[in-house]
Amino acid sequence: MIKKLVSSMLVERFCVTFINRIENKEMSRIGKAPVNIPSGVEVSMKDGVIQVKGPKGQLQQAIDPSIGVTIENGTVVFTRESDHKDHRSKHGLYRSLINNMVEGVSKGYIVKQEMVGVGYRAAVQGQKLELALGYSHNVLFEIPKEVSVTAEQERGKNPIITLESYDKQLIGAVAAKIRSLRKPEPYKGKGIRFVGEEIRRKAGKSAAKK
Repeated sequence: MIKKLVSSMLVERFCVTFINRIENKEMSRIGKAPVNIPSGVEVSMKDGVIQVKGPKGQLQQAIDPSIGVTIENGTVVFTRESDHKDHRSKHGLYRSLINNMVEGVSKGYIVKQEMVGVGYRAAVQGQKLELALGYSHNVLFEIPKEVSVTAEQERGKNPIITLESYDKQLIGAVAAKIRSLRKPEPYKGKGIRFVGEEIRRKAGKSAAKK
């Protein structure tokens, strides 16, 4: 019994180590790729903080001292001070963050969510999103000023909430919060879901009895 337990622990430790190595190598590979700066976007760095300005807005990100940044010839290049796994991980992380910022201020991000349920409705008043989700009262959700929101409701179709922003992290957090107000349930699929999201369905009690 003890030998089996020890063997199981060793296998588990090996798997975790192997997966971590793969993830670190992937993040390291991502970190080596330069970020191209498109026309109309300005990237600068001061006191360890990268600033990105573009047609859609402005963002900034503090950079860990272990990661070097070079801005030249229309690209941003990241280097790391060693091959330590933490440095390899941060190498890919910061490259991805800055790439998302460049994409955001130049093109922006759009997230669409679908409301599935009888009587579910959405209305927008300025930066306030009012949702009818089958509760005894409507839910009011304050949208950050960096995110724009619209609500569409066509006859015979589910209401659609559309979020737009130049900040990928922020729009993702807002969308996740809205979804959490009425998560899709697995039996009838009612709730708020991302457009195109597949919900794993479960059979109800009546179906199970059959």
